[in-house]
Amino acid sequence: YFALQFIQQVIKSYLERLQARFKLPSPRRLNVLSCKLTSDACVHAYVTVSPAAERLRHILREEDEPTPTLFTEMDTLQYEGGEMEWKESARWVKFEEKVEEGGERWSKPHVSTLSLHSLFELRTCLQTGCVLLDLEGYSLPQIVDDIIEKQVQEGLIAPEIREKISFVLLRKHRHQTKKPIHRSLADIGKSSPSSECLLSYLSHSQCYSQNSLDAEASNVLIGEVDFLDKPFVAFVRLAQAATLGGLTEVPVPTRFLFVLLGPDGKTKSYNEIGRAMATLMVDDLFSDVAYKARDREDLIAGIDEFLDEVIVLPPGEWDPKIRIEPPKKLPSSVFSLNELGQPNGNAGGGAASAEDEEIFCGGLWLDIKRKVPWFLSDFYEGFHIQSISAVLFIYLGCITNAITFGGLLGDATDNYQGVMESFLGTALAGTVFCLFGGQPLIILSSTGPILIFEKLLYEFSINNDIDYMEIRLWVGLHSCLQCLILVATDASYIIKYMTRFTEEGFSSLISFIFISDALKKMMSIFNYYPINPDFNPDYITSYRCDCQFNFSSLDWNQLSKKECLRFGGSLVGKSCKYVPDLAMLSFILFFGTYSMTISLKKFKASRYFPTKLRKLISDFAIFTSIMTFVGLDMFMGLKTPKLIVPTEFKPTRPDRGWIVMPFGKNPWWMCLASFVPALLVTILIFMDQQITAVIMNRKENKLKKGCGYHLDLFWVGILMAVCSFMGLPWYVAATVISIAHIDSLKMESESSAPGEQPQFLGVREQRLTGILVFVLTGVSVFLAPILQYIPMPVLYGVFLYMGVASLHGIQFWERMKLFLMPAKHQPDFVFLRHVPLRRVHLFTLVQITCLAVLWILKSTVAAIIFPVMILGLMVVRKTLDLVFSQHDLAWLDDILPDKDKKKKEDEKKKEKKKAKSEEHNNSDEEVRTTTIRCVRC
Repeated sequence: YFALQFIQQVIKSYLERLQARFKLPSPRRLNVLSCKLTSDACVHAYVTVSPAAERLRHILREEDEPTPTLFTEMDTLQYEGGEMEWKESARWVKFEEKVEEGGERWSKPHVSTLSLHSLFELRTCLQTGCVLLDLEGYSLPQIVDDIIEKQVQEGLIAPEIREKISFVLLRKHRHQTKKPIHRSLADIGKSSPSSECLLSYLSHSQCYSQNSLDAEASNVLIGEVDFLDKPFVAFVRLAQAATLGGLTEVPVPTRFLFVLLGPDGKTKSYNEIGRAMATLMVDDLFSDVAYKARDREDLIAGIDEFLDEVIVLPPGEWDPKIRIEPPKKLPSSVFSLNELGQPNGNAGGGAASAEDEEIFCGGLWLDIKRKVPWFLSDFYEGFHIQSISAVLFIYLGCITNAITFGGLLGDATDNYQGVMESFLGTALAGTVFCLFGGQPLIILSSTGPILIFEKLLYEFSINNDIDYMEIRLWVGLHSCLQCLILVATDASYIIKYMTRFTEEGFSSLISFIFISDALKKMMSIFNYYPINPDFNPDYITSYRCDCQFNFSSLDWNQLSKKECLRFGGSLVGKSCKYVPDLAMLSFILFFGTYSMTISLKKFKASRYFPTKLRKLISDFAIFTSIMTFVGLDMFMGLKTPKLIVPTEFKPTRPDRGWIVMPFGKNPWWMCLASFVPALLVTILIFMDQQITAVIMNRKENKLKKGCGYHLDLFWVGILMAVCSFMGLPWYVAATVISIAHIDSLKMESESSAPGEQPQFLGVREQRLTGILVFVLTGVSVFLAPILQYIPMPVLYGVFLYMGVASLHGIQFWERMKLFLMPAKHQPDFVFLRHVPLRRVHLFTLVQITCLAVLWILKSTVAAIIFPVMILGLMVVRKTLDLVFSQHDLAWLDDILPDKDKKKKEDEKKKEKKKAKSEEHNNSDEEVRTTTIRCVRC
């Protein structure tokens, strides 16, 4: 087993180095380059190299620069009114676009479907036709003359028809830029919408010039004439790309020219050969071969390599007229062990990458070294319009959370901590963490287990006549010390054992809690403003509510409800229990905010409006939904429950200040005894913080600036001490809000080839949005006149959206839905290809059981041991090694790292230190001996 692991790691290391050196455009390139060793020995672990690949191996060298993007245009010879001209019929960047039969519009981009016969005919054309490589040409007439001269010299055409061929090839070119009479609103203001999209992709910028385009063109000219008795074929590669008049639709220089003229009667065959040539020119591998080919045989080898990858569909089982939609996600150009049949990069032994080793074993100092080079960019990269929408979204989530937990803390601690302390603590802790933390995308907040601990600690203090704020201060100080000890001892190493099983169990639970709490809060509005199910319009006159007193016969109907109850009266009447319209309007605000946010978030993938406008609408989906339903609430004018923000900067409880003194009210031994409850708080803080950090740093998010587990825990510990001295709540990473933060900052490629789906590029990693969110939270006291117009049902709808959105992309949630799907309708998940369905369901049932246990514990007083139960999830995951094979776990989860690895590394470090000390002692001994000898001499 270990021998196989060693061989696997050697192959992995070699292939990764190979991919990095040669900048492979696709895994298929490995067919060509897998033999690149100093001894020219071949690695047969992945492929067997074909003769064509062997030939191409010598062409594609590591020192070569990447080739430009190719735009390919195919023009066909047409006769219009007795005049001969070249008319654009199709174009390619990555996918094919045809001119529709009506001639006024382009088709949707689609995957080119070629006949196998056309590829073989193209191969024959290149074998028998004229091939000119690195031709010096700067104008189309000169290039045409050189082509014809070469054909005459090789005896491919008769000299007497050279003038006719030249006449045909120099006819004018008409491109598909004709404007239709009726245009969509999205295209108004654009001179040529499709050409503009092409230029946007080819130039990768909005402001382009011909010199700035990192793109070149290849032109394919196809036609039939009556003066030829055999095909006239030429493939030309210019030494330098040149602008050849109006040869191409977009202003990019031409580098390649393929000409096919033939006798009458084979129009369809010629067009298929031209489409085959154009498709080859936009293929990653063949385009590289075309740029670097030394002779005709290299081009033939490129076609052979392309043919090796061609998949043939039976003609009777498929309609060639069907246009295949471009895939949503193109195959990655980065080679990984997935191509060797392994699901995860660390599968089969859990060997971590160098980055992981640095994260988990490097400690606080390495975290700082990793973050310092990015510190300035963490600020200026935040200046983007997307950051504005993220700030508004997360800000509303944070203040709602602060108000909710502040109110609950006030009830649990008799207002020693309330909404004002919650606002101030959120602003202080969040700003410091986003400014100096290792992962500034994490949002700090109070959590349920902390709330339960505060409640139990307060009850213990009251029952034992102990000052609550003082003992809380010492618990916070001890917890801070314990966090610093965990940082110093690299305790974050334990998160290597938090696999997908643990991450998804934790994140799913938090998501379900958000969804449940949002629904509960909405239902509480229905309880406070109940609906009258027995209302009858015919008896409207009987619906009234009067205030009555038993000891008086006076009329008390002029009193308000509060005054009536305060003076000991009672409310009598059929309408006393009900408040018209408020419950229904609150539900409309709640569900409307949620549904509108979901719809606008998906608007980015719709077909309406230009791409930039769709993206802008999607980015500001939450803000637009909130403002829409705030406006609806103001228009209706009903007194729905509103957001209540403190208006004065002072402690909630009048008899306490902003600083807590550590001595004077409790016995001295309480300072030491508080170490025990602090241990529970530390476990709670450590698990919440690190699991959220692991979820944030998933490889699916494509974060580039590295992690900072030790640095994060360091600042959380320091902030616990500061908040304890100031009597503020304790803060830790909030999973759902942090996931919402990272989702609101995801980036996609702005320029994409026609038909190509925008590619996920990563996350806008910066500190600015988090800092602005918490600064705004701190000044919310002064924004109370504005915030008081926001209805609470709207914010509950935002909470519901956060909970639902955080479930997106969780494999556990996708596997749960498989229980309700027949096998033939199940999505083509990669794990279903490798693991039997019954084993998938068994694994999912284990996770559901664990989730149910956590939910039950969360709903009781035992929620205080919730962090310990997260450790229990890790134990359950370890026992699954006895139930499932490593192969199944590799696809459904992650492979646990070698348990002895840390021990072995520590032993190696000790041996190195010991060897260095021995060398130092030996050198000292040699110096001492030499000195004695010198003295004797």
